[in-house]
Amino acid sequence: MMTSAMIEREMTSDGRPVGDGVFVAVVGPSGAGKDSLIAYARGRFAGEGAIEFVRRVVTRPSDGAAEDHDSLSEEDFAAAEARGAFSLSWRAHGLSYGLPAGVDRGVEAGHVMVANLSRAAIPALCRRHADVVVVEVVAEPEILASRIAGRARESAGDAAARLARQAGIDAGDATVVTLDNSGALEVAGERFVDLLRRALARAAIAGAV
Repeated sequence: MMTSAMIEREMTSDGRPVGDGVFVAVVGPSGAGKDSLIAYARGRFAGEGAIEFVRRVVTRPSDGAAEDHDSLSEEDFAAAEARGAFSLSWRAHGLSYGLPAGVDRGVEAGHVMVANLSRAAIPALCRRHADVVVVEVVAEPEILASRIAGRARESAGDAAARLARQAGIDAGDATVVTLDNSGALEVAGERFVDLLRRALARAAIAGAV
């Protein structure tokens, strides 16, 4: 995995990282249930405008089986990246991923922005935003293997390679929280919802200063 070198508008005009909101980055291995947790929380926060769940742009067709994302071809993605359409972009697993530039406006407005990210994109995210919380979603190895097999989205060899990777998180001064999603979705889901409520409180305090 490697983060794209094309990171537009790295700082605000006066040199500060983008603030006053909180960016919650959800990371973890395939099969940990990141998209399921995000979908669970989205349902619990329906109608609350101060929290936004970011829709990613991915160079993979959206099949409705997992993440709800926007799709672009590699050529169209590169063109969008070149014109500064993304707040953050990176490469992983042979695909290109991007977060739309509107993410910055949400953070500037003091909102909590939630997105599924690659670990490799975290350093650039932390340079860009003043307040970052990294939620590392984990699960037992047999659970990961079962979920990956159930998706039937990759070969057994690719799935095994994913599980064999043990990547650390270079999060700098960001807050890192580990969330075990081995059991019922509601258990980890409610913990995630509580974490997001605390992030909302944190953003409200920062905006009042």
